[in-house]
Amino acid sequence: MCGIVGVGIDVVDIARFARTLERTPALRERLFTESERNLSLDSLAARFAAKEALAKVLGAPMGMSWHDVTVVRPHATPPTLSIRGSVADRVAELGIARVHLSLSHDAGIASAVVVAERDATAVSAPVPDPTVAGTD
Repeated sequence: MCGIVGVGIDVVDIARFARTLERTPALRERLFTESERNLSLDSLAARFAAKEALAKVLGAPMGMSWHDVTVVRPHATPPTLSIRGSVADRVAELGIARVHLSLSHDAGIASAVVVAERDATAVSAPVPDPTVAGTD
């Protein structure tokens, strides 16, 4: 048995994303790992949506590096996330055991959904609720 830690979703307007990459060429290097950079625009937009969706699941941790997440899709297999560094640290902190990813791009929109789950026996810090202000 397992428990859902969080669900993140993000959508990207592909034409707007293209204009942003044209206006700021260095952004491609900041957002994407070397293995991702030369993919089609649709695929880049979907991968950006995946990274944003994961950030939402993790509570947008400070110091998160975009290069610590890579969308991997070996031939004829569903996409997965390769996680390391600052992102892996946050995943461990939350007790996340598995991360599921779904990508899509159609009609000028790229989207991604990320579902993170932990084993039912895992003990970890609670996921922060960004809608609740902290008190001391």
